[in-house]
Amino acid sequence: MIYNFDKSINRKGTNSSKHDTYAQHGVPEDAIPLWVADMDFASPIEVAKRLGEIASFGVFGYTSYPDSYFEAVSNWFSTNFGFKIDQAWIKPAPGVMAIVANAIRAFTDAGDGVLIQRPSYHPFPRAVELNGRNLVNSPLVFDQGRYNIDFDDFEKKVVEENVKLFLLCSPHNPVGRVWTKKELEALCGICLKHKVVVVADEIHCDFVFGQNTHTMYQSIGKEALDNSICAVSASKTFNLAGLSSATAIVPNPALREAYEKAAAVSFSGGANMMGVAASEAAYKYGKDWLSQLNTYLHGNILYVKEFLENNLDQIGLIEHQGTYLLWLDFHKTGFSHSEIESLVLDKAKLWLNSGTVFGQEGSGFMRMNIASPRDTIATAMERLKTAFS
Repeated sequence: MIYNFDKSINRKGTNSSKHDTYAQHGVPEDAIPLWVADMDFASPIEVAKRLGEIASFGVFGYTSYPDSYFEAVSNWFSTNFGFKIDQAWIKPAPGVMAIVANAIRAFTDAGDGVLIQRPSYHPFPRAVELNGRNLVNSPLVFDQGRYNIDFDDFEKKVVEENVKLFLLCSPHNPVGRVWTKKELEALCGICLKHKVVVVADEIHCDFVFGQNTHTMYQSIGKEALDNSICAVSASKTFNLAGLSSATAIVPNPALREAYEKAAAVSFSGGANMMGVAASEAAYKYGKDWLSQLNTYLHGNILYVKEFLENNLDQIGLIEHQGTYLLWLDFHKTGFSHSEIESLVLDKAKLWLNSGTVFGQEGSGFMRMNIASPRDTIATAMERLKTAFS
């Protein structure tokens, strides 16, 4: 089947966070929403078909996770990443951030350090601080258009700040880095040395471009397998975020027991009937859809890159390896961050994420979601050109 990602779908009036919350965010109604990380594409037809079957049945009582769900999850990661998952390791959850919050409570105590790498996915620090833990930042190093890890600073912070948990974002949101196996091994070595549990948020693992390859953190060796939990979901991959379904992969029995206790305290282990069914159908039947989608998204990335090079060379696209979220560098425009925000929103009429949402390291940057039809992206770039010319 050939999927049409050029098709424009009007999502207004559907209670869409992306398209129906202008007033709540103080955003002009004529701004193009390219902010929150969901896609303006219909999910695979097999997903809609399965949900239609459940809706037609008409009974929506308490549900459980069938063996076929666990098989679908295991098969996806075995086939696409060469990572074999035992069914016993899988602990479903309503979302990746629920997994992160459960892990913080399971593996740290009040006042312990939890380390992030800014610019960082903004719910990470909120989860740390709301749970009464000490937020520790080892910022990524920005050098010649690329972000890297400062391993010396990372270890220094681990030691000095009593870090017990590391929140790894892989691929990294918002900067788009796909960490190499060598980089992951170096992080693993430091964390093992200082008894730091790793929580690997790999929700964007299915969006990797060019010659880059995503390495599952737990696949790099037995020590990593035993000292970590991995959080994944079909939600980003197949645009199912509104169905609240995710998976924690916890191989170590001791970590798994602690995680299960924390999940029980937060009552976050129940199954969403639609989310379970949609995730299973997507993992079973969505491979071809995803392949075509990634080709289309890569085209959008190249379109933005070439447009900026040819029309707006004062705005840079940071080397993009993974996710469908671009990290745009406005430093060469000469404007302050507040001026950049104003030009983007009020003049270009584009609703992007301000870089400072991800920490002060994001000053001078904006995050742009390119998971929309090419015409939408083209219009957005023309507006940007008009605003900054």
